Amino acid sequence: MIKVLINGINGRMGQEVLTQVNNSEDFKVCSGVDKYNNKDYPFPVYDNVSSIKEIPDVIIDFSVPEASMNILEFAKSNNVPIIIATTGFSDEQLNIIKEASKIIPVFRSGNMSYEINIMADIVAKLAKQLNNSDIEIIETHHRNKLDAPSGTALILADSINDALDDKMEYQYNRHSVRQKRPDNEIGIHSIRGGTEVGKHTVMFLGENETLEITHTVTSRSIFANGALKAAQFLFKQKNGLYNMKDLI
Repeated sequence: MIKVLINGINGRMGQEVLTQVNNSEDFKVCSGVDKYNNKDYPFPVYDNVSSIKEIPDVIIDFSVPEASMNILEFAKSNNVPIIIATTGFSDEQLNIIKEASKIIPVFRSGNMSYEINIMADIVAKLAKQLNNSDIEIIETHHRNKLDAPSGTALILADSINDALDDKMEYQYNRHSVRQKRPDNEIGIHSIRGGTEVGKHTVMFLGENETLEITHTVTSRSIFANGALKAAQFLFKQKNGLYNMKDLI
């Protein structure tokens, strides 16, 4: 039985992870952390990382960047593997995560869905085959999502960019740009509204034809299940920085 600490337990994804853990025979929650703790649980939930008494086998983090940095320090101090599924990190924070992976096993992904990572592989291959096409990425999420563009949109863009030898530049806003679209551009557009869990479309716009690849999520459970699969994987690994490609 793998003991799990859920960081951000009272958030949408924290609650989904809790549900999936309760439905699993391989995991149990030993504690949680959340700044806003207004629920009753059969285990302790802390509003401050410094108050944690239990040492879990693995940490699953669905929170915000600042909270991720706090629980990462706890993970390093107690030699606990950590799954980081939070998005919106700064370059400095990403470097802190990378440095931490030299001390403990760290699994970081902007999207824990198996299929979205298959999509990333598909669009990378298409980018090579459709090398004369203009590439645009459109991502849609619920009104409460804080970061834009989504971590998933960046996963898709980075996968394409890697396939094209890192020659592409990302354009997030053309409002103030009055010029012809350059060939080495990936446009990334964010839509926020309603209760949309997550939808990502990559468009390859060529001469007189367009190819679109779309992935739509209808339940957050796929992200929670992905996090548990990552936890089973990471629990057995040496120190290092891992992602969905390693899991797949």
